[in-house]
Amino acid sequence: MSDFEVQIPGSFDPFAEAKAENSGAGSKEYVHIRVQQRNGRKSLTTVQGLKKEFSYNKILKDLKKEFCCNGTVVQDPELGQVIQLQGDQRKNVSTFLVQASIVKKEQIKIHGF
Repeated sequence: MSDFEVQIPGSFDPFAEAKAENSGAGSKEYVHIRVQQRNGRKSLTTVQGLKKEFSYNKILKDLKKEFCCNGTVVQDPELGQVIQLQGDQRKNVSTFLVQASIVKKEQIKIHGF
């Protein structure tokens, strides 16, 4: 008889990929932009991985004004500061970060759906 490995699907962790990438020594620093489904049609966009020398509150203020949405900066013990915005703003946030010269296009990873 042969042995089969059975994998039971667990809960989905949208940050699991970032944790695996950060474990490698000398890995390239990425800015991760994700969308998380809330209830119904509601969604939440998270931006993680910006450099610590940037003022997250000023970036958030500009993002909120530009895209007419609400948002907040959340302090996570493992991931550091994470920007959260209402709605699916992945494309808008990525173009904003590139145009404002905060990050290069090659450093952005967009996740979701």
